[in-house]
Amino acid sequence: MALVTELPARREPVPVEHIIDRLDDELRRSRQVDGSSPRLAARAKAERLARVSADRPFLYKPGLVGRIRGVILIPIKWVLRRLMRWYVEPVAADQRAFNFSVLALVDSLTERIEAVRQEIHARMDEIAHAVAQRDAEIAQAVAHGEAQTRATTAGLSTRLAEHDDRLMRVERRPLAPATPRAAASAPAPEPAAQPFDYFAFESRMRGPRELIRERQREYVDDFRDAAPVLDVGCGRGEFLSLLAEAGIEAKGVDIDPDMVAFCRGEGLGVEEGDALAYLDRLEAGSLGGIFAAQFVEHLEPGPLTRFIALAASRLRPAGVMVLETINPLSLFALRNYFADLTHAQPLIPETLSLLVKEAGFDRAEVRFLNELEEGQVLESVELPPGPEFDPARRALESNRARLNEVVFGPQDYALVAHR
Repeated sequence: MALVTELPARREPVPVEHIIDRLDDELRRSRQVDGSSPRLAARAKAERLARVSADRPFLYKPGLVGRIRGVILIPIKWVLRRLMRWYVEPVAADQRAFNFSVLALVDSLTERIEAVRQEIHARMDEIAHAVAQRDAEIAQAVAHGEAQTRATTAGLSTRLAEHDDRLMRVERRPLAPATPRAAASAPAPEPAAQPFDYFAFESRMRGPRELIRERQREYVDDFRDAAPVLDVGCGRGEFLSLLAEAGIEAKGVDIDPDMVAFCRGEGLGVEEGDALAYLDRLEAGSLGGIFAAQFVEHLEPGPLTRFIALAASRLRPAGVMVLETINPLSLFALRNYFADLTHAQPLIPETLSLLVKEAGFDRAEVRFLNELEEGQVLESVELPPGPEFDPARRALESNRARLNEVVFGPQDYALVAHR
């Protein structure tokens, strides 16, 4: 009797992408089963099962009866295996060839999937790096724009405060008496006698009053027990207003009539005149404190030593004198010194300390003030990590600190002298 085998209906081919996804999923699950070497374990198991053969070991059912039954059937199985080998072995050989072909295909697809995955990861890393770099550039641009906006706003605020001061100066300036018009125009003054608007100059070059008030606020504590205080060259009266708020008796003197008119408009007691002549008229020991900010650098050596000697004689015992001036030890600060046409000479702290001690002051303390902001000084340089760069790193940091001290040091200093 002939056996007729009905062929199964032909199926639609499965897309290759589906096969790859399925294999990838199987490999992923195999990794979860064996964490030590999941891919190698799955591959070894597949290769072991691919070796299809009729020569499988004889198996027994559980129990004693199963073992006896198996032993009895072994000869029969052995004979049947020998008789059927000619029929089964070709089929097994074809199956083995098919299985190993599938394994080879799986290996190739796995390598392809891994290569594609690595390429995707590398591309994703490139994209992430590009995005991070772009974000950093955007953040830097935004920060730069914000810094420019702040600088512009600060500049506009400074100019506005300057114009307010100059407008108040004009409003408070005493009106000059009317004089008959000359028949002929007067000759132009000599160059040395040309008028110099120091009020407008200081408003532009030194800064608004609120900025100066904040810088001078720390001196108030030096004069808590030093009333009465004389502010020499009081200018627009910033320190006088701080002393008035603290309830400390004080008076100012300035040679510029516009400055005097401005201070009087603020309700401050200020006299117009030369500071040395004013001190000369005072009685000995009549003052408890003397304050002079940005004043001593305007004096020639002779008037400077006379001013310090007069100040020492007019202070009572335990009196205090504070002299604030530009710090010439900072090269950047010299820009501010040479910006003022009325400056006579820069004074280093050692020179000023020597002069006050020779004038009779018992002790003198130097305070450096008004350091530059972080963005205005030299920044640290990052070197590659590693001990081989340590000597260069130390030398570089030492040189940076020294340059910042010499070039971008504090802009001013104050000499605090005690009787």
